[in-house]
Amino acid sequence: MEINKIRIGIIGLGRMGRFYLNEMKKSNRWDILYICDIDPRSRELAQQLSPESIIVSDEQVVFEDPRVQAVGLFTLANLRARQIRKALQYGKHILSEKPIADTIEDEQEMVRLTEASDRICTVNLYLRNSWYHHQIKNFIQSGELGELAIIRICHMTPGLVPGEGHEHEGPAFHDCGMHYVDIARWYAESEYATWHAQAVKMWNYQEPWWLQCHGTFQNGITFDITQGFVYGQLAKDQTHNSYIDIIGTKGIARMTHDFKTAVVELRGVSETQRIEKPFGGKNIDVLCDLFADSIQAGKALDSLPQMRDSAIASEYAWQFLQDAQTHALPAIGNLETLEQIRERRRTMKNGYGLLRK
Repeated sequence: MEINKIRIGIIGLGRMGRFYLNEMKKSNRWDILYICDIDPRSRELAQQLSPESIIVSDEQVVFEDPRVQAVGLFTLANLRARQIRKALQYGKHILSEKPIADTIEDEQEMVRLTEASDRICTVNLYLRNSWYHHQIKNFIQSGELGELAIIRICHMTPGLVPGEGHEHEGPAFHDCGMHYVDIARWYAESEYATWHAQAVKMWNYQEPWWLQCHGTFQNGITFDITQGFVYGQLAKDQTHNSYIDIIGTKGIARMTHDFKTAVVELRGVSETQRIEKPFGGKNIDVLCDLFADSIQAGKALDSLPQMRDSAIASEYAWQFLQDAQTHALPAIGNLETLEQIRERRRTMKNGYGLLRK
């Protein structure tokens, strides 16, 4: 039985765009009709990776082609609001990277526009598509932990440093940290109520690159989130610290990973489980399948991340950053050290968040 493939145009073939292209090419659900990028080097790469696609530099060609059913928007955040408007104007379904715009006001407008449309619109909140978070949430819902009380999340790596692509997505806690702001809200099934944030201007950089925030949700669940790309960039042998720790009134659930394997421990009132499976990376394949399933069903599946979820996570990430600015904001280190880190990362072959040539 022949499957009707969904015709899509990919706009932006940078780091994330390549992830999507690779996963879509592995699947039999997508006809990648166009790849668009303004960089000649990216277009040359697109021709090598997907010779059957039409390679263009003008996004308007993609939007105006009535054969294109969906677009993947993987450019910089400051371009997305304009591209989402165009996609809706030309009747395309939308798969977008986060954030969905570069200002809170534009993000809120994108939510209004997409929710008023009959198009399927989704955004990459990749943690929602992770097997380990679903395993933990199912355990919570089984009652094994009692009442959910505390959500603790930490993600610290020697990853991207200032000047390596965050400019349109903000400091590390907004660019990366909004994923953890989102997944905490996903677990709590409530909205943020109170918070207190503390940040550090690592290496005396103008913006904080480490932030810890704790507070409560409206339903009383307490949270703390720690995020920063500050974890030993100049260490001889790099490592990281990444976990989620869920505490209930009767039991606990937790997860750690090494970016290759994730380990989930579930300790409930009647059972104990230890589950070890491949980490799954950014779960782009899961998101693409959910998007395709939704398009073919004619409605967004309940598990498909929504534009509203991205806008809410983005807004609170900014609010936590702003709250940190109202407290002591120490500047530790110096810009010379930051330049040493940048120089090391230019030539690194093994490490975290490596730059693509």
